[in-house]
Amino acid sequence: QVQVVESGGGLVQPGGSLRLSCAASGSISSIYIMGWYRQAPGKQRDMVAQITSGGITDYEDSVKGRFTISRDNAKNTVYLQMNSLKPEDTAVYYCNQLIRSLGSSRYTNYWGQGTQVTVSS
Repeated sequence: QVQVVESGGGLVQPGGSLRLSCAASGSISSIYIMGWYRQAPGKQRDMVAQITSGGITDYEDSVKGRFTISRDNAKNTVYLQMNSLKPEDTAVYYCNQLIRSLGSSRYTNYWGQGTQVTVSS
């Protein structure tokens, strides 16, 4: 069994910062891609940032220069440092990890439960 658990959401004023964390645990052989998605009320879930096992990153245009994704492979953990937050960043943020379990030959998508980020004065 594999679990993915996020932490670090909350309420922050515009211009503030938050750091999200997401740790995978269980019978893990390797993790290819780690990423963050977000979903605002009434909207679809969109990719915010992702990072491969080789360290290649990709960002949604509106967060470039403000958000930074990183990973600690020894801890099976991905981070999202969010700076200069704007009200339009308000959403539920979901962690996604593409994981190969021990004894398996294929990768499976795992989602966290989501963490609320609210940017408001």
